[in-house]
Amino acid sequence: MAETGATELPPPPPPHSPLTRAERFVWLTARVLEQRLFAHHFRGAAADPVETALDAYRNEDGGYGHALEPDLRGPVSQPLHTAHALAVLDAIGRCAGQRVERMCRYLTSVSTADGALPAIHPSQRDYPTAPFVTVVDDPPSALLATGPVVGLLHRNEVWHAWLFRATDFCWRAVEALEMSHPYEIEAAVVFLDSAADRPRAEAAAGRLGRLVREHRLVALDPDDLDAYPVSPGYAPGEHHFPYDFARTPRSLARAWFTDDEMARSLDHLAAQQQEDGGWPVRWRRWAPAPALEARPLVTIEALRVLSAYGRAVD
Repeated sequence: MAETGATELPPPPPPHSPLTRAERFVWLTARVLEQRLFAHHFRGAAADPVETALDAYRNEDGGYGHALEPDLRGPVSQPLHTAHALAVLDAIGRCAGQRVERMCRYLTSVSTADGALPAIHPSQRDYPTAPFVTVVDDPPSALLATGPVVGLLHRNEVWHAWLFRATDFCWRAVEALEMSHPYEIEAAVVFLDSAADRPRAEAAAGRLGRLVREHRLVALDPDDLDAYPVSPGYAPGEHHFPYDFARTPRSLARAWFTDDEMARSLDHLAAQQQEDGGWPVRWRRWAPAPALEARPLVTIEALRVLSAYGRAVD
């Protein structure tokens, strides 16, 4: 007999829906964190178990490690791991409080001379790392690492002294972008979507959208991918689509694409679900564990994007 006042979970989806297939895939392959995230996003489960699972990756310095970002192995804190942790907290509505204050102190401790974040801190050198990741002794500031962190902190109205210089860096980096690559543009979009100066953000986003289209950084026709170049250093077939830049209809990047272009990209995304229920990893795979751990992440994100655009997954 159910307890009085217990929260009712939504009914299970149909047996062969994309969500049911993805759920089976997650239970077969995912880490506890992604299992908890899936349950929270799609089965009405509470956020507390997600936070508990995330704690396993937290270090004493306030940063996160332990291969939270699967392509960086080892226990040490890294900016990319910590950005990943912030994204998890944002997704469950828990990006606040002492936990985030400690994260900001860690970010301050690893910042470069101009107050921004390097993509990879040199402490990674002693641990296995994807071969396409460069570890150097004096790493430069990176919009790739700094933009998403600053954007998420602004979106959640977190204020910390570190943010002032980091925000200035993001503005300079975004407004100076000429030649770039898709992941850096995606990082810029996360920043611009939550930047406080909305007219400036809209102007910067408009310019980036023109750059993306002019330099063919986005595949607008999924049926003719050979017409779109893959960025240098990317895996063969590692194309980026409109939904990669505009992950929700509210993103400034949504204005970069016509309704037809967005619809075709979402059709393509839905069709990429594989026989085992998961979505494929598009970037270069270099070891079994990172590839296995990344697929549930990619699968949950695909379902979230489709849901955000009103595509039925259940």
